[in-house]
Amino acid sequence: MLFNIIRNGFSIQALVGVVSSLFVVFCTLPIHEFAHAWTADKLGDDTARINGRLTLNPMAHLDLWGCLMIILVGFGYAKPVPVNPRRFKNPKAGMALTAFAGPLSNLIMAALFILFRDICIVFLGSSFGKILEYFFFYAAYINVSLAVFNLIPIPPLDGSRIATLMIPRKYYFEIMKYERYIMIGLFVLLITGILTRPLAFLSDAVLSGMTHVIGLPFAKMLS
Repeated sequence: MLFNIIRNGFSIQALVGVVSSLFVVFCTLPIHEFAHAWTADKLGDDTARINGRLTLNPMAHLDLWGCLMIILVGFGYAKPVPVNPRRFKNPKAGMALTAFAGPLSNLIMAALFILFRDICIVFLGSSFGKILEYFFFYAAYINVSLAVFNLIPIPPLDGSRIATLMIPRKYYFEIMKYERYIMIGLFVLLITGILTRPLAFLSDAVLSGMTHVIGLPFAKMLS
């Protein structure tokens, strides 16, 4: 998001995009991590609760590099919620459900922001209404982007934990040894745009589909 201002120059729309990024970092990213912790807790693993992660306090969840990535390019992550699969009745299913809860929370929040955006378009015609429209659009887009990004099946992203349903645990933990280097590689790929473009394509497709479905009740008014 901040890179848009650097590349294209300052505009109100770009500034609202940065504000939306900050809103996502401090207000919706904690919901993503809380969803992991809450799901794990309900499935029998209280590790997150013991470690103070069953909370909406952003300070308990934020990762410096992950937050910078969200502000700079719209994709990022928070500190992974600790999970002990041995405490689940079905370890593989428990890990997968806990992992999927985060991206699912982002899609739910994106749906709400799209709804708020449509309401602004229909009922608010002022300049302030236009700013709110931009704000909710970017908030929805970043949440969709976070869902798509976190479903990539490499550690420590959520997709890697979902992948444990399909790959033996010993191979998964072998890959986890290189987690730090993988995240550095991801950061480089995002900053250079190599990974950003395909992720943006997927995010645009998901957002477009959600916007169409959620906008159906407003179709006549939005046309």
